Amino acid sequence: MKRSTRRVAIKVSSVLLLAGCVSATLVAGSGAAATGEGPRRAPAAPCTNSQIVAGGAQPTGAAQVRVTVTNKGNKPCVLNGFPTVALAGQGSPDKNKPLQVIRVGKAGPVQLAAGGRASAQLTFTPVLGEADGYCASGSDPVVAPTMVVGVAGGRYQLAPSDGSEFALCGTTVRATAFRG
Repeated sequence: MKRSTRRVAIKVSSVLLLAGCVSATLVAGSGAAATGEGPRRAPAAPCTNSQIVAGGAQPTGAAQVRVTVTNKGNKPCVLNGFPTVALAGQGSPDKNKPLQVIRVGKAGPVQLAAGGRASAQLTFTPVLGEADGYCASGSDPVVAPTMVVGVAGGRYQLAPSDGSEFALCGTTVRATAFRG
């Protein structure tokens, strides 16, 4: 092979190698093209009480209820954190009995699509015994037909979905963070 032909072959090989490197860099650098994802969306705004509706308190065991909220808005929103809880004051909000919420686990953002749901689990100190029950601590049990749950800046009065009442000992409730 002649010297001039060899130079042309080297130049062509170099150009092809460079073109291949540039092409690979462009594809690798484009996350959306490489992963098949669409364009990134801006994060959703935090949920507000005008978007959220609470659906009730579903008993899930002795002294446990699941509180579920739904995004009734037409846009997604992000729910983060733990609910606040108070026992309802027998028809008068000024008689509500706030409970100390003991947070169980870590809170993380939960993105709720329009119509999406999230739940938190509430666990009360149980009342022991039969009908007139007692508290292991010696204090009197507290009974209320409803509770008030605070979520996304709103307050929602909820009754147990099975028609029973909330009965607990003490002034604390364990609550998980909302999960989707």
